[in-house]
Amino acid sequence: MEVVASRRSLGEFLRIRRERLTPEEVGLVSYGRRRTAGLRREEVAQLAHIGTSWYTSLEQGRSVNPSEDVLNNIAKALRLTEDERRHLHLLARSDQQEPEEEDRDIATGLERMIQALDPHPAFVLGRYWDLLLWNKAAELVFHVPAFSKDTMPNFNWMRHLLTSDKLGPDLMDGASRTRVLIAQFRADFARFPNDARFKTLIEEFMEISPLFRELWPMHDVETATDHRKQKYDPRIGEMAFEHLTLQPPTHPDLKVIVFTASADTAARLQRLLDASEG
Repeated sequence: MEVVASRRSLGEFLRIRRERLTPEEVGLVSYGRRRTAGLRREEVAQLAHIGTSWYTSLEQGRSVNPSEDVLNNIAKALRLTEDERRHLHLLARSDQQEPEEEDRDIATGLERMIQALDPHPAFVLGRYWDLLLWNKAAELVFHVPAFSKDTMPNFNWMRHLLTSDKLGPDLMDGASRTRVLIAQFRADFARFPNDARFKTLIEEFMEISPLFRELWPMHDVETATDHRKQKYDPRIGEMAFEHLTLQPPTHPDLKVIVFTASADTAARLQRLLDASEG
C-alpha cells in the first residue's frame, strides 16, 4: 500500500505539470476545442518520444520502471525546472527507497558555531524541519523560545511558520514566502515518501493551515536558495539579511540556516541581546 501511495504522487505530479502547459507553449498546433486544460497525454508522450500507453501507466500509478533517459525526456517535454526534474527522478525511484533513522547528531563544533554567530540569527533544522539548535538572535528575530534540549524535540519550524501570530506578514514575506517554504518542504519529503513521521506532519499541516491545504496538492517543489531579505519588527525596526542555507556533507539530514545581518541590523540586534542579559 505504501508503494501505491508513492506512485500516486508521481502520477499526480505529472498530471498537474501536463495540465499547466498549452500546445502553443511546447510548439504543437492545437486543433479544435479542448474539453480540459493543458496538454493531452498522447502529446506529452509524443514530445518525450515514448508510447502513449506507457506514459499513461506512469500517470495512473502503475508499476513501471522508467530509465533515467526516459525521465529526462519527460522532464524536457513538460518544461520542468531543474528542481522539478530532480523531484521527478526521486518520485520515480520512491519504491526503492528504504526509510532510515533520522540523523539528529549535532557536532560540538557546529553547536559552538551557531551560538558564536550572534547577533546573526542561525539555527539547525532536522529531516522533518524540527528545530534542533538555534542562537539567541534567532530567538529574538523569529519569536522562538529560548533554546534548551527539552524544547528541541517538539518545536517544528514549518508548524511555527504556519501558526505563529507573532511573525507578521513582513517577517516571512507573507503568502509568497510561505509558498516557497512549502515547496521546499515537499522537495525534502520526496526523499522519504513512505516515512510515517512526514505523513503525520503533512496531515497535521493540512488540518491547521488553509494555505498549506491549498498549496500542497499543487506539487510545487523548490530547493533552498540564498537571497537577500528585508524585514520590519516593531521592537527592532527595519532589518536586512543575507539568507544562506548550508548542509554538512556528513549529515545530509541537517540544514544550517544563517541570516547574516547588515552592519546596522547587527548593531541593533546586539544592543537588544546585551540588554536582555543585563
